This record gives sequence, C-alpha cells and structure tokens, in this order.
Amino acid sequence: MRQVAALPYRTEGLAQDAAVRVLLVTSRGTGRWVLPKGNIGTRLAPHVAAAREAEEEAGIVGAVCPVPLGSYRFRKKVSSGASLMADVDVYPLAVTRELDEWKEQHERERRWFPLDDAARAVDEPDLRELLRSFAPSEFKSAASRSRLIEAVVDKTSGVRSMFAWFQRLLPKSGNFFDLFEAHAATVLAAAEATARLVENGTTNAEHIREVIEREHDADEITREVLHEVRRTFLTPFDRGAITALIGSLDDTVDEMQAAAQAIDLYQFTAFSPQMRDMAAIAVDAARLTAEAMPLLRDVAKNGKRLHELTERLVRMEGHADTIHTAGLRQALAEHGSTETLRFIIEREIYKHLERIVDAFEDVADQIDGIVIDHA
Repeated sequence: MRQVAALPYRTEGLAQDAAVRVLLVTSRGTGRWVLPKGNIGTRLAPHVAAAREAEEEAGIVGAVCPVPLGSYRFRKKVSSGASLMADVDVYPLAVTRELDEWKEQHERERRWFPLDDAARAVDEPDLRELLRSFAPSEFKSAASRSRLIEAVVDKTSGVRSMFAWFQRLLPKSGNFFDLFEAHAATVLAAAEATARLVENGTTNAEHIREVIEREHDADEITREVLHEVRRTFLTPFDRGAITALIGSLDDTVDEMQAAAQAIDLYQFTAFSPQMRDMAAIAVDAARLTAEAMPLLRDVAKNGKRLHELTERLVRMEGHADTIHTAGLRQALAEHGSTETLRFIIEREIYKHLERIVDAFEDVADQIDGIVIDHA
C-alpha cells in the first residue's frame, strides 16, 4: 500500500534559533498521534492529496511542497482484518491558516508539538527519524561557535588541526554568520508571504506589501554584509565567497518582489495549481536555506549535512522546471488561441516564479563552493 501524508509546520518567529513546530492529529481508531495522511487516489497529484488530507483531518491550509521530504512505513489494519505494510510519502506543508471548522474536527484532536516532542509522540521509528531530520537540533548545536578550549584539546594533529583551530577564531572578526542567518530568515518570511499571495485569498495587497517590505529588509542586511567585508581584516571565508553568497541570497528575495509586483501590475488572481506548487517549492527551499546558514559556522563539522541540503535544493529546482513546463503547456492549450493576453500574463507570472527557484539553486552552488574550499 502507498499513502501520502502532510508534515504541517510553522516557525515561531524569525530569529535564527526560532523553534519549529509541527502539527499532529490523533487517529480515529487508536487515538495515537499521527500525521494527516490518506490514500493517493487516481485523480490528484500526491502532494495535492496530502494537502487535502491535512485540510480534512487537521483543518489547516498552506503551501505544500511537491517534492517529498522522505517516507516511512507502518502496518495498517484493513477492514478484512489483515495487517498490511503501508509506505507513506511525506510532503512538507507550510501552514498559513488554521480553520475554525473542518470535516473531521469532531473525530480527531489536533495539537502543535516542538519537533523533539513530536518525534517522541509518534510510534513509527521511520517517522520519528524523519521528524528529527526536518530541522535537527543536533545540527543547530553543532552550528554554534566552538569554545576555544575544545579546539585546543582536539585529538587530531597536523596542519589540518592547526588550521581548524585558527579558523574557529576567525568568525569573531566580523558579524557575517549572524547576518547570513538574518538574511535567510527574511527570505523565508518573504517566501511564506509569496505562498499566501498565490492562494487566491482576498488580501492580495497585504501579501504584496509584505513581500516588498521583506525585500527592503534583505537589502539592508546585504549592505551591512558588504560593509563588513570592507572593514574586516580577517574573514571566515574568501571575500569573494562571502559577497557571492549574500548576493545569491538577495537574488531570491529580489525575484519574489518581482513576482509580487507583476501580480500587482496585472491584477492577477487566477493562480493555477502549478503556480501554487512552484510557490510551495520556494517556501521549502527557503526553509532548507535557513537551516544551512548556521551550519556554515563550522563547515568542517557540518559539511555532510550541508551537502545533503544543497543536493535537495538542486533536485527541487529540477522538479520546479517540470512543473513550469506543464503549467505553460496547459495555459497555452486553454488560452493561447482565444485569450492571447491572458496567456502572455500567465507566462510572465510563471517566468518570475521559475526565477525564484532558480535563485535558490544558485544559493546551493555558493554553499557547495564554500564546503569544497573549507570542509
């Protein structure tokens, strides 16, 4: 059996150490804590089916990423009495609204959990590990600056050890890591606003304004990074790598602003499922980017995880290209010969959404370059 599940999540604030919470619901049969899940069916894309299950079982709506986070297995008892193994693909869902009324509200309980508590609450070992990998606390602690005494008593020897000890001292010269993390948090907030914008809500003007404000915030951080580069004698990475990384980060939110302004210019509201999917990919890409930034404080220790994150970002960009092509093909078939102007406008919106995801691939390339040079 194959099923799909949504992993509903939200971030508590924009601080670099902001807690991530996930929403679980109780199962109707046993009352144990589970993710909202169900059968794939034949008429809906898997991630759309997962989002529908989340709305029906948990009363939540948001941007669901079409690229699964992973999968887990569990035994499901069916009506015949047989206990069959089910494989469940899990799709991240950035929650934007909680409904006051929903289909199964009298049949289930819903509750927000910190990640660690959610992992302990579920029964399935695979799901427990998947939850812990979503924003792992071990990487957050690894990202913190090592104490000098820990570097001095490092058991390894040779030039590599001496350089690692010296490198750990360098971030104290300049405020680059805090600025990277602040910028990534701003990008995530802008991506979430973009996703809300394409949900066909009634407050488009407010979401457009938020995206533009977030872009201005990101510009301020970028200017501060460039100022730090000029006035800092010792930098944690090559100066070119620092400016390239912050530039690629800034490109992501610049493209979000361009998309919001195009939507505002054309007063566009008829967003297709493919447009919503691309915005959801941008949200998940921003989440991965925000996780990656603290890990740069100790590249040698976190190189493996950084590579995992950048590999996923590249895969997501490829998936977005496929969605982009399918959306354009559908728009051409529906409007190309009868509503040419509408097709041109939709093509413009698609172009901006694609550029957002492309910009995240550039961020991945910059991170990979730093890992190659310093891990």
